Parts: sequence; C-alpha cells; structure tokens
Amino acid sequence: IEARLPDGQGFEPTVSISTKKQGDKVVIKVKDNGIGIPQEVLDKIFQPFFTTKPAGQGTGLGLSLSYDIIKAHGGELKVETTSGKGSVFIIQLINQSA
Repeated sequence: IEARLPDGQGFEPTVSISTKKQGDKVVIKVKDNGIGIPQEVLDKIFQPFFTTKPAGQGTGLGLSLSYDIIKAHGGELKVETTSGKGSVFIIQLINQSA
C-alpha cells in the first residue's frame, strides 16, 4: 500500500479482513488495495530477512515469522496477488472448537 501513497491522486489505502469456517478449517483473509506483489519476488516473500524496503525501514521478518507461527499450528499461509490491484493473504487453520 505504501508504494501507492506518493501518487496521492485520491488513493485511499484499504485493508479488509474476513473470516469463514470451511469444513474443519477456519479461513482468514487479509486483503489490501495496494500495487500487488511483483512476480519476480513472490517466491521470496516468506523468506527471513527478505524485504523490498530501503535499508533501515524494515527487517524482513514479518511474513517469515507469520508463516512459521501459522505452520507450527498446523496451518497454511498463502498469497494471491494482482498487479495494480492488491494482494490477499490467506490463513487456513484447523478449527479447534471447544
């Protein structure tokens, strides 16, 4: 989303979160209206210390840690992205109903 901000031009950054039960899983979607993730870096985004930000503006650990935590709980973290339209991060966790 930050990559779109310099344009100004009436752009309003948006992040939306949705949840739903799907069989024995809970699916959480986090969607933004940014510029999307370039295909050439898509395979690297869950790697530790990977960042597209300038030095000093991020550690590159956020997605890596999220991926590891979700995986440790038996879940999955995936991303769908469209150039110029944003990305959707999809978290699937096993439903642990009480």
